[in-house]
Amino acid sequence: MLYSRLVAASAAAASNSIRNGNRFEGRRTGSNFNAVILKRLFMSKVNKPPLSLSRLIRYTKGKEDKIAVVVGAVTDDIRVYEVPALKVTALRFTETARARIEKAGGECLTFDQLALRAPLGQNTVLLRGPKNAREAVKHFGPAPGVPHSHTKPYVRAKGRKFERARGKRNSRGFRV
Repeated sequence: MLYSRLVAASAAAASNSIRNGNRFEGRRTGSNFNAVILKRLFMSKVNKPPLSLSRLIRYTKGKEDKIAVVVGAVTDDIRVYEVPALKVTALRFTETARARIEKAGGECLTFDQLALRAPLGQNTVLLRGPKNAREAVKHFGPAPGVPHSHTKPYVRAKGRKFERARGKRNSRGFRV
């Protein structure tokens, strides 16, 4: 079977039409690319992280002729000055990211448009955003305060009196 979930958790009509189209293509063409896209479309929000314009440019360097495919959002990055002409397919673009890509002579495509251009995923680069870049991930791991733990504690306030004793300050007999 090409997909593990048959029905999405959220019932967004546009997303469902994309999923159904991709499911059809995956079944008809037997394409591994379509199966991967379908699997990612069914993923939860946490597993569809946004991809910044800077990372998009970095990952597509030397592959300017190919279509970058992101199952997630493409966001703007103000630290990037020059945007090359990119062809990008994504679920969503922020207004500024879309404007900058199109101003540079690039294209922002939907998955419907991609299905017409590359039904089997020819000349595409499948990308995804950094899943572990979320703030919440910093709090995962061995308990904060345990030796050699770099886990970020959940602290009520960030002042001097809050979890700033041994192991956090040199003036308090530093020991981890």
